[in-house]
Amino acid sequence: MDDKTQAHKEAAVQFLQAVIAGRIDQAYEQYVDMRGQHHNPYFAAGFAALQTGMRENLVQFLHKMLDVKHVLGDGDLVAVHSHIVLSPGEPAVAAVHLFRFNADKIVELWDVGQVVPGDSPNEQGMF
Repeated sequence: MDDKTQAHKEAAVQFLQAVIAGRIDQAYEQYVDMRGQHHNPYFAAGFAALQTGMRENLVQFLHKMLDVKHVLGDGDLVAVHSHIVLSPGEPAVAAVHLFRFNADKIVELWDVGQVVPGDSPNEQGMF
């Protein structure tokens, strides 16, 4: 793996950690090219709309936690597989964020999530 891909992997994780910690505006300023695009179907197009949604989510889920399980990098693409707890005692979410970088900034973002079932027949779990 080259140094640039490693730097992108670190930036993707640092972006997610900053967002979860409530440093949303700082995360966007440092890591995101606001001219880029996201593909979250629950928010209007453009990173500004996603940033606003993340601020609103922070107010709703003050004690959100993120546990990064895997980070994969391939050129300008980085995938982060995480375990997210929105509120203590609530079902957790398995999430994958896929980032595309250009000039060391996030220019495109996809995200998918799945609720972690409390009573799965798979004893190995989702992680």
